[in-house]
Amino acid sequence: MRIDIRNFYFSYPGRKVLHDINLIIEDSEIVCVVGPNGSGKSTIVKCIESLLVPDSGQILLDGKESRNMKRIDMAKKIGYVPQSSNLTFSATVFDIVLMGRRPHASWQSSMIDIDIVIDILLLLELEDIALRQFNRLSGGQQQRVLIARAMAQHPELLLLDEPTSALDIAYQLDIMNIITNFVTKKNMSVVMVVHDLNLAARYADSIIMLKDGRIHARGKPEDVFTEANLSAVYDVEAVIGTQKEKVTIIPVARNKGKEKKYERERAPTF
Repeated sequence: MRIDIRNFYFSYPGRKVLHDINLIIEDSEIVCVVGPNGSGKSTIVKCIESLLVPDSGQILLDGKESRNMKRIDMAKKIGYVPQSSNLTFSATVFDIVLMGRRPHASWQSSMIDIDIVIDILLLLELEDIALRQFNRLSGGQQQRVLIARAMAQHPELLLLDEPTSALDIAYQLDIMNIITNFVTKKNMSVVMVVHDLNLAARYADSIIMLKDGRIHARGKPEDVFTEANLSAVYDVEAVIGTQKEKVTIIPVARNKGKEKKYERERAPTF
């Protein structure tokens, strides 16, 4: 799916968040959105999913404006995984993942839907907990189940808001490798919010770096993750290297002056 965002602005009550966002995301591209807290990363993903209404501007999905699409049509094309689950009712892992087939199914799930769910559960190593209640799982397990549900939709676009934040290192790599393989197999586009810059550098085809709701830099990881950009956006001094032909980022210190300012602000008063 091709995403075309044009002259896009968004505000929460009393606070402007996204300013003049213009970008194009091509088919079969993995795009990682990075930036400091409050820079608008999660907001831009929610706007693409049409969970939030912009002040102005357009988001075109394969040439169609997202705001004019029916929710059922959006669900057939877009899989969305939030930072955390808001599911409060009791359901098994199998049933949660099966929900991902609803946009494509009739009132009753078919054997094709069941087979897709089983394949996804095996792929994400969730078969051992398939009959457990979702609300009794750990945060990391719940995150994998939500990713499985989105993948079961067989979407053209997968939107992920910090998909690996609750996972240990091994599962982070597993999930990112699975997503990469899905992109290749299903000709799918992926937009994900990522805090771990090294994880983004390893897996992304393209990086969008936000600062104060604006695109500060956009391009390949090696072009975006520079000492100058990290200093300007994150206020840190960093060493940039390569490991197995991938960019690596090692933050070493706060920018001069910033560290002392933080210490003054945090100093105890008596």
